[in-house]
Amino acid sequence: MRPDHANIMMYSHDTFGLGHLRRSRAIAHAIVERVKRSNVMIMSGSSIAGAFDFRARVDFIKIPSVIKLYNGDYTSIAEHIDLRDTLRMRRAIVQSTAEIYRPDIFIVDKEPLGLRGELEPTLHFLKQTGCRLVLGLREVLDGPDLLRQEWARSDGLHHVDELYDEIWVYGCRHFWDPLSGLDVPASVRRRMRYMGYLRRAEPQSPSQVLNELPERYLLVTAGGGGDGVPMMHQVLAAREIDPDFEVDIVMVLGPFMKAEEREQIKDRARYIDRMTIIDFDAKVETLMTNATAIVSMGGYNTFCEILSFDKPALLVPRKHPRREQQVRAQRAAELGVVDIIDSDAANDPIAMAGAIRAVLARPRPSECAMPLDLDGLERVGDSVERYLAELGIGKPALEPA
Repeated sequence: MRPDHANIMMYSHDTFGLGHLRRSRAIAHAIVERVKRSNVMIMSGSSIAGAFDFRARVDFIKIPSVIKLYNGDYTSIAEHIDLRDTLRMRRAIVQSTAEIYRPDIFIVDKEPLGLRGELEPTLHFLKQTGCRLVLGLREVLDGPDLLRQEWARSDGLHHVDELYDEIWVYGCRHFWDPLSGLDVPASVRRRMRYMGYLRRAEPQSPSQVLNELPERYLLVTAGGGGDGVPMMHQVLAAREIDPDFEVDIVMVLGPFMKAEEREQIKDRARYIDRMTIIDFDAKVETLMTNATAIVSMGGYNTFCEILSFDKPALLVPRKHPRREQQVRAQRAAELGVVDIIDSDAANDPIAMAGAIRAVLARPRPSECAMPLDLDGLERVGDSVERYLAELGIGKPALEPA
């Protein structure tokens, strides 16, 4: 045991999009800021993890990437490598890292056993070492029926009950139960803690493109952008039919949008006044802070940013392959936090233009009847600090009075 410092390991399985990596990064930064003698190692399959800044004492290991297909299956990002070989490499890297790093806490994002069960040997090994095993869940995983089918195939609840010491839900109890639709045993329910949403902050150094943007603008963002093309064209069509919006439009396409789709959007935008297209910005928080309103599909991280920066928002959630965005958007609209338009209805330029005009006039999220809790990162820090104190390690350095 290390009496003077603590090691925390985090695992983020997915490659498609930015959500899992950005959530893990926010949590890691909060931990090292709170617990001064802690180190965090993030294991991620994201191909662009290196595009983001990481604070001191936060590092990441890039494991071989896979691509999530539209039907929810996976394939290797390298066409010449069989998926089974990629999974064997990933499993070996995770296992060997755990054996060498010897974490005191292991935080797993969303998938109890990791991609295709790759975490199972590591989880059993760490359980024997006394490592605290934590499953972190966003507040909405999927529609109840789809979640029931997925977790039945992997026997997910049994593994959670057998292996995990705590389940952290990054959301509010009154918003949604991430295990809705499952027959959750009381032993698992007792380990669930609703942490609140993860508050985001503007980067210390702002985005370099900020000075090039208009004073007032509607920000359109689809996160990683891999599935955001329809929404971008829906906004463009609305602008074409109703060019007199009182604000400019700034679109951030995202790093995972295909090159040919990216060029189609840029070509179309060239004929529309007061449009700015940005390929990708790792400091998109700066753009959100200065936006008048936001149009988004409603992924978890963007939703946290909408709440954190208190921006009027219109959500156009996708329906496939998961219903996560649709469930989140509908519930948020019920609570008066955001506006929502169905992705099929958004194909009508007149309807989409009306929805955009409406969001420019809607109240901020903080003005709804029941504002959502944004203290998730603080509660994560509390939990980490409390557990490490029990071990007698990682005590925070007190600031002088």
